[in-house]
Amino acid sequence: MTRIVFRGGTVFDGTGAAPAAADVVLEDGRIVDVGSGLDGDEAIDAAGRTILPGFFDCHVHVILDTVDVWRLTNRPYSMRYYVAARNLAATLATGITSIRDAGGADLGIKEAVRDGLIGGPRMQVSLTMLSQTGGHSDDWYPSGSIVPMLGATPGVPGAIVDGPDEMRRKVRELHRMGADVVKVATSGGVLSARDNPAHAHFRPAELEVLVEEATAAGMFVMAHAQAADGIRNAVRAGIRSIEHGVFLDDEGIELMLRNGTWLVPTLVAPLGVVEAAEAGAAIPANVLEKAIAVIDVHRSAVRRAIAAGVRVAMGTDSGVTPHGRNLRELALMAELGMAPGAVLEATTRSAAQLLGVTDDRGTIEPGKAADLVLVAGDPYEFGTLADRIEAVWLAGRRVA
Repeated sequence: MTRIVFRGGTVFDGTGAAPAAADVVLEDGRIVDVGSGLDGDEAIDAAGRTILPGFFDCHVHVILDTVDVWRLTNRPYSMRYYVAARNLAATLATGITSIRDAGGADLGIKEAVRDGLIGGPRMQVSLTMLSQTGGHSDDWYPSGSIVPMLGATPGVPGAIVDGPDEMRRKVRELHRMGADVVKVATSGGVLSARDNPAHAHFRPAELEVLVEEATAAGMFVMAHAQAADGIRNAVRAGIRSIEHGVFLDDEGIELMLRNGTWLVPTLVAPLGVVEAAEAGAAIPANVLEKAIAVIDVHRSAVRRAIAAGVRVAMGTDSGVTPHGRNLRELALMAELGMAPGAVLEATTRSAAQLLGVTDDRGTIEPGKAADLVLVAGDPYEFGTLADRIEAVWLAGRRVA
């Protein structure tokens, strides 16, 4: 096998150590050595550049490229798969080598990437987002029509569940259909027409059954959770990560610290809704009002969580915002008080910990998968980071 050596660069290894000069050697899709004066069959000049672990985005929707429901409704069904292929390519090109799809992608998309039929990052999929009747996945409109943004398909089950027994069955169905993780809405949200993001959804008994069944099947649970009490209910039930955390309060922060719960802030998401409306997307007035209303309170909540030491992993809700612009999230995290090294760690090692893949990814260490990003200039200049990515490697193969 060919030994490839990145020579003369600076390494941010994701372990918590400061960036330092080092060479990195790859062989057979793995990192085999990190150090000084290393050799190989093929050398890549990394002088003036930083070598980083491949980035993670823990919250994306690869079948979406718009939040304009009417545009989606007028597309032929199979278009979603071609849109997903384009979005996956754009995501990989920006240095994201691992993603967790938070609803929409099915097992077929994941396996198409795995088998090399289409290019893209390594994937975990949730298939859908479980919701109570009248909740964040309920696409009922006052006319009586159902207009889905992420509806059921042969590979994605229906999302509406009510009561512990339905919840137990639905989690088992998700596992049967190939879900790696279960996503549940423990509050209302912004994009749904008929709910309030400040209201908690599902009762504790329903969430406890969900976590029990997911754990039995070896799956983690992620919660779309914006309401303060919806966040607290999710944490008490043992859910692994809080997505968004818009109305997170001090009690919720304390619970998250006590339980080791992760926060995936998706700070860019409400901005994406506003930007889509400004670009002409048909966003209902009440949805746009909700997006505008949550921006400042969301930033305040995340700032307090960061200051308190809540564990943070990077996620964007891409699909609500354009794929390929994922790294905008890093600058927003830094603005709220995260140290530059902690920001990069949130999209490397910390994200790998959240997804349960630290044995394989997230750091530059011998034995890990050779998923790497080569960046010109200062990796801590997050505002221009995406423009300075020179190459992306996935399993030792240059892919972008």
